[in-house]
Formats: sequence, structure tokens, C-alpha cells
Amino acid sequence: MTVIDPFRETRADAEAVALIGSQRAWTYRELDLAVEGRADALRASGCVAGQVLPLVVDADADSVIELLALWRIGATPAPLNAKLTEPEREAARTALEHAPAGAQAILWTSGTAGRPRGVVISFDALRASAHGAAARLELGADDVWLASLSPAHVGGLALITRALLLGSALVAVGPFDVGRTWGLVRGRGLPVGVAVSVTHVSLVPTQLLRLLDASGGEAPPASFRCALVGGAGTPRDLLARALAAGWPVALTYGLTEATSQVATASPAHTRLKPGTVGRPLAGASVRIGEDDEILVRGATLASGYVGQGVGALVDAEGWHHTGDMGRLDGDGDLWVIGRRADRIVSGGVSIDAVEVEEALRSHAAVADACVVGIADAEWGERVAAWIEPAGVAPDLKALDAYLRTRLAAPKLPRRYHVQPHLPRNANGKVDRATVRDVLSRPG
Repeated sequence: MTVIDPFRETRADAEAVALIGSQRAWTYRELDLAVEGRADALRASGCVAGQVLPLVVDADADSVIELLALWRIGATPAPLNAKLTEPEREAARTALEHAPAGAQAILWTSGTAGRPRGVVISFDALRASAHGAAARLELGADDVWLASLSPAHVGGLALITRALLLGSALVAVGPFDVGRTWGLVRGRGLPVGVAVSVTHVSLVPTQLLRLLDASGGEAPPASFRCALVGGAGTPRDLLARALAAGWPVALTYGLTEATSQVATASPAHTRLKPGTVGRPLAGASVRIGEDDEILVRGATLASGYVGQGVGALVDAEGWHHTGDMGRLDGDGDLWVIGRRADRIVSGGVSIDAVEVEEALRSHAAVADACVVGIADAEWGERVAAWIEPAGVAPDLKALDAYLRTRLAAPKLPRRYHVQPHLPRNANGKVDRATVRDVLSRPG
């Protein structure tokens, strides 16, 4: 018996707890029935196998059941983050007109306004990701995972399939709330009668920072075994603080195109070598290419991009060029040392700088713009913009209000620099390094 279709292979006992929401829990048998009931309702509404359906989701039980029901029908969910603006959602819906037949899920790499880029995920990749993570972190049916990331995020989607394939329990009570999350880690806040303890949680670094602040230096209980931290670079001082407070941190590096994790350092390995993201998982290979770029290949790779196919995802030898920079040490451990210039990762959210630049240029007062990420102790990076005005300098408050109708909150510039001319190199291209240097200066 399983609730993950179409590859019935969960390890769970039918009466084991499968899903815990804010009000109740479901055993695997009960979840199977709930998914079938929702699938019947979707069929009655006209949903058919092969149909691609964009849907707004969050880290809650209803979203989990909806996704599983769509898979049971054979439909393709394209989860959308609840924080997206309506123009961003509409851009995603338009892009899905070019979705390939036979996809099992479609996720978005860096938001969906302006230039949506959907990543086609297969069940084979989700399965490979689940089993690779299980081998590295010694996961099994006695684990209780707390969902803190939306299923629109590859880490949130992979968590659902990982937990259910391995027969573990999944706690899905809604969007991340630091007080509630700290309570759940301490064994408080579960529905009445649910006698389990959260053992694992996936976090982005900003969430870990919030939890450390909320805990007041208190260590998590012994029943809590792993905080899997990724989605952005983890600052050294944040990691040191977490380890000193007794948190079992597992640093990980991954990306949507690789169906979440590529390399992961277990809590013991993270404590031994703070900062490394460990060795590649089983089923994944990593090598360092030109200019220290991280290249990834293996069973967890996505099937391609919407409207582009696999040829746009990998080179002739099957390697995906991540655009991230790193190195492999003598032990085979991966160290991530930088991000590509046109991608910003703020609080675990991947942001396409070009998308933000296009939104800025669409305003009448902006002639040109360059957007970069600048270091931030709380968010890892924050969005900053150099604006070349079209005449007089724009009213920045009015510009911010304009952008809020077009971009989700994480993509909004937090710092502006207005000058008549963008710095350019000898080839006439914008000098991003100079832009970043100017915007990173204090004041």
C-alpha cells in the first residue's frame, strides 16, 4: 500500500503516522483514502492524466494531499509559491503552455515574472534524490520531518516524496513561523493525541538564524537529530553559533535542476569540517570546470526546461553547468566559494537579477539598471540596484511601490544607487564587479 503514485514502493506500515497537519494526523492508510477522495473530486471537475496544473501551495497538509492526488490521477502539478504576485503567477501560467507531455512536476528556478523558467522534474529524479539523501543521512521510517519550505521550492517538494518513500512522518502545519517551529522542535504544538517528536527539519540559513534567536541559546532536545541547511551559503559565524549551541547541522548544496541535494555533509561531518557541504550523494557526480564552476551530472538531474528540453540543461557529456563556483578538496568534499553574477540568493530564495532589471527598466523614470546581490549578515545576500535615470532622478518610494505590483517581496531592491551612467568595460558591457563594489560600500 502506498500513497505515492505511480511507483508503489513506500516502506511504511499502513497504520504508521504519515502526515500531521495543524488540526489532525493521518496514518498511511488514512492518507491513502484522503488522496483517493481528493483525486475523485479532481476527476469529477474535469482533471485528466497529462494535464499541467499550476496551483498555489504552501507547507501545509492540504497542499500535500492536493499534490499527491494530482499524481494519482497522472496530472502534472506546477506548484506556485503563495507569495508570488498575480503578474508573476500569470507569467507562469503562460509559460506552461509549452510544458512537455509526461512531466511529473514543474518547478521554477528564479521566480516567474518577466522570464519564467520552468524545470521539468521526473519521479525517477525524485526517487534518486530521496534514496541518495537517505544513504548520506541514515534516514528511515522512524524519522519525523518538519516541512518548513513550500512545495514550490525544490527542497519542499523533495521532502514530501522523501518522507513518504522512506515511510517517515511529515509535519506540515503551514508557512514557517519561528515561534511555532521552535516549539515543534521541542515537542510542543502538535495536535492532541499525536505522540511523536520532530527529528529533522530542512532550513535555509535565515530560518536557522531566526531559530537560534528564538531559542535563546538553548540546545534542541536529544530527539532532534538533524537540521538540513541549504538553499544559500551559510555564513561562517552563523554555523559556528549553531554548532556551539548544540544544533546538529547538516550543510547541503543543491539546486532545482538537480532535484534538491547534490552534496551533503552529515551533522558529524559538518562538525568535523565546518563549511564543507560534503561529498556528492549516491547517484550524483560533481566536477570543477573552467573558472571553478561546479558541474553536476547523475540520476537526480531534471528532464529539461519548459519550452527548451534537455539540451538547454546539460552539455554534450551530460554535465549541468550550475554557474556556482567551488572546489573539491583532497577528501572529495565540496566547498562552495561563490555564486554566478546574475543570480542572487536571499534567505534561500533564488532571484534572477535580469528579471529585476527588466522590471526596473519598465518604469518610465529608469533608462537602464544593473542589479546585484550584496552580502548581508541576516539574509546571506540582499538585492541592490544601480539605476541610470531617464532624465531627473526617480522618486525611489514611488519606484518601490511600482515594483511591488510586479515582483515578490524577496526580489525588491533594498538599496539603490542613482547615477547618470552605469560603469561599463571596454566591450561596452556593464561592469557588474564595479557595481557590486559601489553598492557594497557602507552608507
